[in-house]
Amino acid sequence: MRVFEIRNRRNHILSKRNPKAVVRKEIPDYVFTNCPKCHVSIPNHDLMQNGYVCCQCGHHFRISARERIRQLCDENSFKEILKRKRTTNIEGFEGYDEKLEKARRSTGMEEAVICGTGKIENQPLVLAVMDSHFMMGSMSMVVGEKITCAVELSQKKQIPLLIVCTSGGARMQEGMNALVQMAKTASQIQQSKELVITCLTDPTTGGVSASFAFLGDIILAEPKALIGFAGKRVIEQTIGEKLPDDFQSAEQLLSCGMIDAIVDRRQLRHTLGTLLRMHRRKMG
Repeated sequence: MRVFEIRNRRNHILSKRNPKAVVRKEIPDYVFTNCPKCHVSIPNHDLMQNGYVCCQCGHHFRISARERIRQLCDENSFKEILKRKRTTNIEGFEGYDEKLEKARRSTGMEEAVICGTGKIENQPLVLAVMDSHFMMGSMSMVVGEKITCAVELSQKKQIPLLIVCTSGGARMQEGMNALVQMAKTASQIQQSKELVITCLTDPTTGGVSASFAFLGDIILAEPKALIGFAGKRVIEQTIGEKLPDDFQSAEQLLSCGMIDAIVDRRQLRHTLGTLLRMHRRKMG
């Protein structure tokens, strides 16, 4: 402890003498993550073991689609479909190609949703899992097509469909090509005779919330998730009123009867497994 005190005092003196000097950190940035809600420093290993949920306040960190699949599906049961389907700049929108390439490099994904088949507690299903790290999970033409194909596959195999939603809305760079996906996905889900479960995570907004996100037979949400269509500030400016702090939160939507349940991420796999078993017995 004495050694650390001496080093910290030395670093403080050096930084005062030369503010631009690079001071060596005792603990690297990748060891701890600060919770954006309670500001507690959490060891990354503990955070991962806890499903990327803050051990102190229960804040649910945003996670990738592949991490979500790893948490939900039985080991080695997930088989991805439409893996090579990728978006092209059909409207010639300036800078769109560069943004797509940057998103592909940073996420290792071709688009903002991963679809496939898998098992949850030995119950087969089709999954479509969105990822906010790929251009904020925005819904492009390809995203809409992949979700539509997931619905069709669910009907073909006669097994339930799970859609994990996280999105900033329809992708503006594709204009009407993205907006029509709202009608396309909604129509396909409405025609489906299989069980459709949607899980709304932070954030679920824009065209996704106005289409397939709220069309599930069972609608679940993660705690404190931001769920809505237009932004809170836009609505306040439009109606000229101050909105409550919990506006567009999962808790508010549950109180209004717009979703069926709020499920902690650490309990989501078991909850889904229970629902799938109940459905299978009913169809039986």
